[in-house]
Amino acid sequence: MTVKDLETKLNFKPLNKVTENEIDGAFISDMLSDVMAGAQAGSVWVTVQTHKNTIAAANLVDVPAIIVVRGKKVPEDTVKMADKVGVTVFGTDLDSFKVAVQLYEAGLKPVG
Repeated sequence: MTVKDLETKLNFKPLNKVTENEIDGAFISDMLSDVMAGAQAGSVWVTVQTHKNTIAAANLVDVPAIIVVRGKKVPEDTVKMADKVGVTVFGTDLDSFKVAVQLYEAGLKPVG
């Protein structure tokens, strides 16, 4: 699956440029330290966090995309930083559990 597939097949709303990077797993956490210790390169990160440090953490572990759940608004400075480092940010009104089910049904394995 690619980051673009999250938009076209799973209907998540992109908030910035959508890449064609491969995704092979999913990681769900709202703690940055969890992501830095447990996420794997090439996994999508599902979270409610919207501040710029989420982008730094994603970039550190080579996470190509973040899905922000529960309709949380992502600040413009976070979106700009994501564009600079090539991390796609999606938004959805769904909660983490429903997103996890969709990702699992699409074939992504849980990581961490």
